[in-house]
Amino acid sequence: MSMTHYMELLATNQPWNLLLFMAVPVILAETLAVSELAVLLNRGQSGTVRTVNRWSGILAGAAFAVIFVYLMLNAVIPITAAGEWRGPLDVVAVGFYLFGIVPLGGVALLELGVIGRGLQDKQRLGFHAALVGLFLITAHIAMIAGMLDPALLTGGAGAAHGAH
Repeated sequence: MSMTHYMELLATNQPWNLLLFMAVPVILAETLAVSELAVLLNRGQSGTVRTVNRWSGILAGAAFAVIFVYLMLNAVIPITAAGEWRGPLDVVAVGFYLFGIVPLGGVALLELGVIGRGLQDKQRLGFHAALVGLFLITAHIAMIAGMLDPALLTGGAGAAHGAH
């Protein structure tokens, strides 16, 4: 059995890769998600929870932007150029992980006022919550696909083509 590039990334250079590529973004995103519930219940009123929500969104977006650029340059482009993808599950795991830049980047840009300036408070809260939800969905798809044997959908072809 081989592993996806996603899981290989997390398993390599312990504990640093796990901390940088999983713990930091997930802790920030989970802080964002949990505080999002309180913000929605309080209809966006200011306070400590709103401040935590705002800063966790900005920091999660910034951290994930750095991760996205780093992995595109040091993993995705080289793996693609060398034809070393390990099957569709490998692509799904890495692709959905990297897609996290869309919702987390969106949250950060929304918090910084770069996007959504014309939205009313209720619309802004809804858009913010939708982005947080989208991140949770995409991150969980990446994790589930990443934990599977990449050859599962290829009948063993993934293990034969580029597995290390």
